[in-house]
Amino acid sequence: MCARTSIHLRKAAAWLLVVIGTLPAAAAEKRLVILDDDLDGFAPAQVMALQAPDVQVLGLTTVSGNAWATEATAHARRMLEITGHRQVPAVPGAIHPLVNTEVATERWEALYGKLVWKGAWMKHWVQDTFQAEPQYHGPEVVPQLELGDPSVVKASGELAATFMIRMVHAHPGQVSIIATGPLTNLALAQRLDPQFAALARELVYMGGSLAPRQTRDSDAARQFAREFVNTPRREFNIFFDPEAASIVMRAPWKKIVMVPVDPSTATELTPALLAKMRASDTPIARALASRQTGFPLWDELAVAVWLEPSLISALDQLLVDVNTEFGPGYGDILSWDRPYAPGLGEQPQTVVRQVDVPRFEALMSQLLTRPQPPALGAPVP
Repeated sequence: MCARTSIHLRKAAAWLLVVIGTLPAAAAEKRLVILDDDLDGFAPAQVMALQAPDVQVLGLTTVSGNAWATEATAHARRMLEITGHRQVPAVPGAIHPLVNTEVATERWEALYGKLVWKGAWMKHWVQDTFQAEPQYHGPEVVPQLELGDPSVVKASGELAATFMIRMVHAHPGQVSIIATGPLTNLALAQRLDPQFAALARELVYMGGSLAPRQTRDSDAARQFAREFVNTPRREFNIFFDPEAASIVMRAPWKKIVMVPVDPSTATELTPALLAKMRASDTPIARALASRQTGFPLWDELAVAVWLEPSLISALDQLLVDVNTEFGPGYGDILSWDRPYAPGLGEQPQTVVRQVDVPRFEALMSQLLTRPQPPALGAPVP
């Protein structure tokens, strides 16, 4: 072998080592996500993202909806303890919607009929249901948590809207936001910083309703159909803060994925499915025992289709907005094919209509039963 050939081979070998040396770093790159939710308990949706090996959760931000944001923040802190994620901040968000109020909602009901679910404003069920009676209280009250109160993970001193803005500026084009509650925090962020939506990678939100139909033959499915059988365009996350939803839907996101009620009617947290989700001896499995069965898997679908888009078996491309006029259609979803849209800033959205339910359930069970980091704080009761 001549000296020149030997030099070339050494250079090639050195280059190959450099390339190989970069592969683990590239493989270690994780998808960045912020989870924004109105947590009212230990939720499988957020745990799925925390357990996904290729995901870095930048923060759990909270908003009022099913529960007040103050209570949701306590649930987020306790979830981070149980799942062993001390490093993930629990960031408190908006207490009240932008415009809508409890008093205005009661006035709306007096004019246009009772709502099936009002979240933190719900005092009593309108009809008999298998669900427990609502625990009505004011926004300053944080009830004792069923899984124990948080003691190690503290609430962030930052507010959700400014946290989101800071994250998208720190990681331009890389941060996905999965919103599974009312969209108040995102609307505030967009109003504070017009670059906010454009700097994010994408928005995936669970909310809205187009034309859902009861799919499963169960008592729970029949009871949940009450919410859409006569009002197919109404859904709680959007109705709670319609003005915020409209602001968010008109913002210049690179990509928006809407997960409405429609695909959720094919899902249900049955005792058999919950047993699969708890098929491991971990604090997560013990905490999941607190979940009440019978509910559709709304939020879990949103996280799942972000983790694995191939789960989507039917979708539409629509322009979407929200009715913000205080009348019978207040809070209802408006949608158009592109040629028919009014052109008032509506953005195109990928609308999930159906998912592969067996694969979805398998993914959820797989993530929830993976080994987890050591839990923090009090043991799970």
